[in-house]
Amino acid sequence: MTRVGIVGASGYTGEELARIIVRHPEVELTVATSRQFAGRKLGEVFPNLRDLVDITLENAGPDEIIDRADLIFTAVPHQTAMDIVPKFLDAGRKVVDLSADFRISDAAVYEKWYQAHSAPDYLSRAVYGLPELYREKIKKTSLVANPGCYPTSIILGAAPLLKAGLIDAATIVADSKSGASGAGRGALVGSLFCEVSDGFRAYKVGEHRHTPEIEQELSLLSDRQVIISFTPHLLPIARGILSTVYASLREGVDAAQVASVYEEFYRDERFVRLWPAGTYPATQYVRGSNFCDIGFKVDPRTGRIVILSAIDNLIKGAAGQAIQNMNLVCGFDEDEGLGTVPLFP
Repeated sequence: MTRVGIVGASGYTGEELARIIVRHPEVELTVATSRQFAGRKLGEVFPNLRDLVDITLENAGPDEIIDRADLIFTAVPHQTAMDIVPKFLDAGRKVVDLSADFRISDAAVYEKWYQAHSAPDYLSRAVYGLPELYREKIKKTSLVANPGCYPTSIILGAAPLLKAGLIDAATIVADSKSGASGAGRGALVGSLFCEVSDGFRAYKVGEHRHTPEIEQELSLLSDRQVIISFTPHLLPIARGILSTVYASLREGVDAAQVASVYEEFYRDERFVRLWPAGTYPATQYVRGSNFCDIGFKVDPRTGRIVILSAIDNLIKGAAGQAIQNMNLVCGFDEDEGLGTVPLFP
């Protein structure tokens, strides 16, 4: 049995990790940390876990965790992760980091969008944790940089067409909508019920921190520097992301060719579901699951393609993908623990 720890277990992502781990046959949750709720049972902080998880939250430092876990999930804010992840790695532990601290390979780019990086020497050791693109590398690493939620939906939607050269990478526009849980569990005015309910708004227009992560991966897929327009929006729902990605098609490309490329690219992918022509994904059809649902529409009038990609931001966009990466790193079946059927309605 592999021992796992969660650093930062009192946020939504930490809770979802615990919820999945409790039914995972190959792992045992042996340590979970929280400064705010130290000394309280995880099942008290999250009543949905009552009588399912018998673990007390601790305000434990890296040295106290190392001897009690073989793999550690770091579900902590940016900058916090870069201070503790190297200690775990140097002690021979494996890490799946859910912050942005190791997702961007160029430290200068990271520092432009976030803050100074205190562990740049570890960036080259990290593998970007999108299994559909980097499965074999993930299997061999000890540090997985778990992708962001918006990037997951956008990259998976655009990847097959960029790889096949069917779209003009310079024309990509991504318009994404997320549920309020994407802002985390902290008490923020913008996430309060009265601020979110019965409304719909854009935020961080042209400056969201997921932009360089998206551009990094799209550039690697297209073998050229890609700059996109990305606008996130806040939906009055708890969870889910729907991304709409627009791009100009290369001359002569039709819907049949696009469909063929998607089917070939994702033929053996357990967690990517392609929607039939004329139908489109929605957040309610992936809720609670590790699926990414993708549909598209070729618009011959404009020469553009419209790609629709839906995920649960807390599962495929965070905790579920982290478990998927853990399974690969530890040699388990990739879908172990991730068999939850989407919750509908």
